[in-house]
Amino acid sequence: MSTFQTYLLLGLQHILNWQALDHLLFILAITCIYTLTDLKRLFYLVSAFTLGHSLTLVLATIKLIEISADWIEWLIPCTILITAMTNLRFKERQKHKNTYWMVTAFGLIHGLGFSNYLQSLLGKEAGIIGPLFAFNVGLELGQMIIVAVILGLGTLLMHTLHVRQRTYVLVISGIIIGLVLPMILERW
Repeated sequence: MSTFQTYLLLGLQHILNWQALDHLLFILAITCIYTLTDLKRLFYLVSAFTLGHSLTLVLATIKLIEISADWIEWLIPCTILITAMTNLRFKERQKHKNTYWMVTAFGLIHGLGFSNYLQSLLGKEAGIIGPLFAFNVGLELGQMIIVAVILGLGTLLMHTLHVRQRTYVLVISGIIIGLVLPMILERW
């Protein structure tokens, strides 16, 4: 298996994993307010997140920025909490252009969280550009799989069981808030 394939699979496995619960909750929080008709907007939103975390992932991996892992591990659930709380006013959030900037900024924080993991994987790799790129592609593919599952389940609930979108968003966001508050307190 080539180096590219190896790191692509590592990126996929890293995101499609229950140990990445905080990342999964963040993707759920940014996705649950959208439906299949918003697929293009959601694709750009998830890509904005990827852009943010790719940038800090690269900068942290090549040691241009260093921030305490403890702070990053505390900030990550804070980004999830803020996102889930903004969902409580989801109609306004869907229309707001600043959402892309917020998600990109939160991606910067999540990228710093990934950097420790990736640095341990890279070890003594001669070149890091290829592995970094492959890892990011794997993460993006994994995120798109998660988005597709969330949209599919949401659509199923709303159309088959006739759950109103507002109810769906409020329940999912409430669950996320309930799961992330203990994370914040534990990591403080």
